[in-house]
Amino acid sequence: MGSRSQQLHFVMIPLMCPGHIIPMIDMAKLLAERDVIVTMVTTPRNSVRFGAAINRAIVSGLPIRLLEVRFPSVEVGLPEGCESVDELPSYSLNVNFMSATKMLQEPVEKVLAEVMPRPSCILSDKHVFWTAKTAEMFQIPWIMFDGMSCFTQLCTEMLSTSKVHESVSDSESFIVPGLPDPIEFTKPQLPGLFNPDSRPNSVNVIRKQIRATEVGAYGVVINSFEELEKDYVDNFKKLKRDKVWCVGPLSLCNRDRLDKAQRGNNVINDQHKCLNWLDIQKPGSVIYACLGSLSSLTRGQLIELALGLEGSEHPFLWAVRAGSKQEEIEKWIVEDGFEERIKGRGLLIRGWAPQVLILSHSAIGGFLTHCGWNSTIEGICAGVPLITWPLFAEQFFNEKLLVQVVETGVSVGSKIAVQLGEEEKAGVNVKREDVKRAINCIMHEGEEGENRRRKAREYAEKAAKAVEEGGSSHVNMALLVEDVLKQTNDYRPKTLQ
Repeated sequence: MGSRSQQLHFVMIPLMCPGHIIPMIDMAKLLAERDVIVTMVTTPRNSVRFGAAINRAIVSGLPIRLLEVRFPSVEVGLPEGCESVDELPSYSLNVNFMSATKMLQEPVEKVLAEVMPRPSCILSDKHVFWTAKTAEMFQIPWIMFDGMSCFTQLCTEMLSTSKVHESVSDSESFIVPGLPDPIEFTKPQLPGLFNPDSRPNSVNVIRKQIRATEVGAYGVVINSFEELEKDYVDNFKKLKRDKVWCVGPLSLCNRDRLDKAQRGNNVINDQHKCLNWLDIQKPGSVIYACLGSLSSLTRGQLIELALGLEGSEHPFLWAVRAGSKQEEIEKWIVEDGFEERIKGRGLLIRGWAPQVLILSHSAIGGFLTHCGWNSTIEGICAGVPLITWPLFAEQFFNEKLLVQVVETGVSVGSKIAVQLGEEEKAGVNVKREDVKRAINCIMHEGEEGENRRRKAREYAEKAAKAVEEGGSSHVNMALLVEDVLKQTNDYRPKTLQ
């Protein structure tokens, strides 16, 4: 980029949660490869959890710095050392966690006032909404890093302006206006911003603060690629004065096997065991099932998933993450004899799984996912069809993109969002027969199944080309850097309300 870009300095501030930290680490490495200085804000425990990949990049000579600030867990009523959303003993403490996140503002600003070279912009997670004020104080652009798709962003914009969901009953489906395709939802499938739950009003206040702040961002960085959702990218760009940069899939920056293995965690349980097991399976025969790091389904729902996997009669690899229900489900696994019955045909992984390595293995034929965007885009990169089981947040949006627009996904038929911390209210939303049906549909050898697999392979090829030199995401990364370079000397943000 030349000597001037050497002085560009991006300050990156993620929400302290694995699904938010991991893609920002990838983004930091890609920026640093362009000789942009990157300061990544982290906390002591997260520095240990996710430090291996960053430190390896630093040792290689990339200009990445870690700014470690103490996370005030105890001051807000959290356990000592609780520094990530996935470590909360109860999701009811999420408001406390967000309060602690807000308390990072003062120490971060104090360091940024002295750091050299002067920050050129702040690139932060939208949930760390105080960073917009920090950028205003330093008179630099605040760019929102969004771990979602342009499809989701456009759905959010159209629902916010049309409010079509406010005039329908919970059982009534409606089409989101203003989208390139006729996309239908019911109110219980919408994110909490549009479907406030019974939790304390403070949760909904935070949601509104996030939404009010994000609309004022100078620009938006998206972990997607234009070829995946071109019509939605084009429409979203029109709404954002073209200040939208699709730079993904970010996971593809991990070219080294060790980077792929340690992406997201320094300690990987059962890594060699699961990969060795995959080595002896037939190509395209295995279903990989993982419902995300924040999943905490009921015991009954987890049992239905287990029996659906077993009943499909296909080999499967299941990353068992049951949150607060882990002890209960482990007890059932033993008492029911489940693990013994599936021996040879199924394998259970406890704790963190090397997902990128697993998905890229030739034995994987389908991915049963909660449709978190990181998992969604990783599945697309791997070129495998997806079985969609959305749980909360924007995940039903992602399901619609996969099933209706991209046409590489099959739904298990989940009808309602399972709000974090309120899983018991949802009960059993998906039956074992639903799981079996979706798996068999994905693995079917007929024309429909082959078309889905063909499209999955084609999108994987497009994803790989997007990040290569001259590809759309590679070009967008250059355009982002050039834009910030132009704005560095004269940017004056609007006063935030």
